[in-house]
Amino acid sequence: MIKKPYKILGIQQIAIGGTDKQRLKQLWVDMLGLTVTGNFVSERENVDEDICSIGSGAHKVEVDLMQPLDPDKKPAVHNTPLNHVGLWVDDLVKAVEWMSANGVRFAPGGIRQGAAGYDICFIHPKSNDEFPIAGEGVLIELVQAPAEVIAALG
Repeated sequence: MIKKPYKILGIQQIAIGGTDKQRLKQLWVDMLGLTVTGNFVSERENVDEDICSIGSGAHKVEVDLMQPLDPDKKPAVHNTPLNHVGLWVDDLVKAVEWMSANGVRFAPGGIRQGAAGYDICFIHPKSNDEFPIAGEGVLIELVQAPAEVIAALG
């Protein structure tokens, strides 16, 4: 096994996309009991999302219920319905540097602040000749874990 300068700690979030987030909320909030903790709207990312959660503290998992602002524009957050999986990482900068140097393809945009306020970046779902390692069809978000999550899960 290759020694890495970072550690993946656990699942931070899953993001579910649909054309109508109210229909998603009927299941995830009304039936399954998740709590809506916020909302994020971005023209650039073509998204209107409700941020929901289950659990608490370091074991809290975010579930984002997303609909596109314009279903005919990209990114198409509703296609595919399981939009992405977010993973806590103890050192996002080191993780991105090391993975990039070892052939992992990242989506455009680099490290930036995400909807929940944590620094994030995305592993691209498709590889290319320059970067032969990718999500094999799945978009993967790497999320900088805060100190309390690192302490609990690290």
